[in-house]
Amino acid sequence: MSREILLLVDALAREKNVGRDIVFGALELALASATKKRFKEDVDVRVSVDHETGDYSSFRRWQVVPDDEVESPAIQIALGDAQREHAEINVHDYVEEPLEKVEFGRIGAQAAKQIILQKIRDAEREQILNDFLARKEYLVTGSIKRMDRGNAIIESGRVEALLPRDQMIPKENLRVGDRARAYLWKIDRNARGPQLILSRTVPEFLVKLFELEVPELEDGLLEIKAAARDPGSRAKIAVKSNDPRIDPIGTCVGMRGSRVQAVTAELAGERIDIINWAADPAQFVISALAPAEVNSIVVDEEKHSMDIVVDEENLAQAIGRSGQNVRLASELTGWELNLMTVEESRQKQDEERTRLRGVFMEKLDVDEEVADILVQEGFSSLEEVAYVPINEMLEIEAFDEDTVNELRSRARNALLTQAIVSEEKLEHELEDLLQLEGMDSETARQLASQGVVTREGLADLATDDLIEMTGIDQERAKQLIMAARAPWFA
Repeated sequence: MSREILLLVDALAREKNVGRDIVFGALELALASATKKRFKEDVDVRVSVDHETGDYSSFRRWQVVPDDEVESPAIQIALGDAQREHAEINVHDYVEEPLEKVEFGRIGAQAAKQIILQKIRDAEREQILNDFLARKEYLVTGSIKRMDRGNAIIESGRVEALLPRDQMIPKENLRVGDRARAYLWKIDRNARGPQLILSRTVPEFLVKLFELEVPELEDGLLEIKAAARDPGSRAKIAVKSNDPRIDPIGTCVGMRGSRVQAVTAELAGERIDIINWAADPAQFVISALAPAEVNSIVVDEEKHSMDIVVDEENLAQAIGRSGQNVRLASELTGWELNLMTVEESRQKQDEERTRLRGVFMEKLDVDEEVADILVQEGFSSLEEVAYVPINEMLEIEAFDEDTVNELRSRARNALLTQAIVSEEKLEHELEDLLQLEGMDSETARQLASQGVVTREGLADLATDDLIEMTGIDQERAKQLIMAARAPWFA
């Protein structure tokens, strides 16, 4: 029996020109597969073949998992149960039990050979893929070998890649035999067919095409900082020059528009706006909205948004057809952009002033005149009144030193009152958690900050989730979750 195995391995290794280790590995898989057929349930079997003698041993095994995470008893065992037999064992280790060996003749040499051949094919395909990826060729060019339900299979050298229908530029009609170029979008190592997934619609494809046409990008003299696309229709790229002597826009456009036209031709006529990148977000947004002219911008850092004010006659151009211009500008800059006319801006400012006036009158217990002065001087919150440098407030002509001190004192008292109310509200919300055995205030607050404010919410967490959210140790995490789940077993 042992001699038969060694003869088979040597014969296949010579026939297929592969290492004996690959054949042995496939043989172990074939033996394990045959052994698993003895069981009605799906079990985990490991077979080990001695490469020198051909003798082999079979084992059934269970992976060790935390006590409360056993989902498949046929292939998993709780840590506590495993440690009763093996004190040093840890989570993710395996517990093994010897099995009676299957007779090699029952498997059939043909079945083993099929598994071996498949393993060899997989190894060859993996090697071809790794060789391709090592070249870091993100722009893939090849011919369309076949069409499969609207998807194109592109052959590039020894590699086959998939260009899905939804990653093609709308309205383009690719046919078998056409030369096609696309961006290496992602890799699917679990796919049975082509593992390279391509795209002609992602912004990165546009960037790579410009790098082909503009040598200054390759040399690092220019840099594309951002790109946004409406595939087949319009795109925007933001370019930065690393050499003050080089005009970034003119360089990308090329002589008589030759460079940008070459990219547009590849993208089925997609119109491309090339703009100067700016470190200042407001200036960047103004450039991104071109050709529309901007009157003014109000930046809200907290919401990461900007209110863009344009004249009535510029509004349609700034928005673009079906909102295309402002949408692409928003994607390019990473800011939420709210376009409005001068009149709409004035109305919004009036509403904000009215709201602030009400807050100041209520919280600071002042009349409308004092509240209006604060609004006009640019104060937009109680925090600013309470903590802005006192010298700045003393510069307000309408206020003397006593008034300033009184306003600051009232603002701080109002903030303190708000904090107390918020604290009491939080304590009330956390009451259910805090009554849990082993829970403390700090852990409860950490959970509340991530949306867990009840026992039921805690009970639904896995141990690893709780550790990640709070940083507590595994043992305490287990105890808290089991305490929260106690009503389930009552």
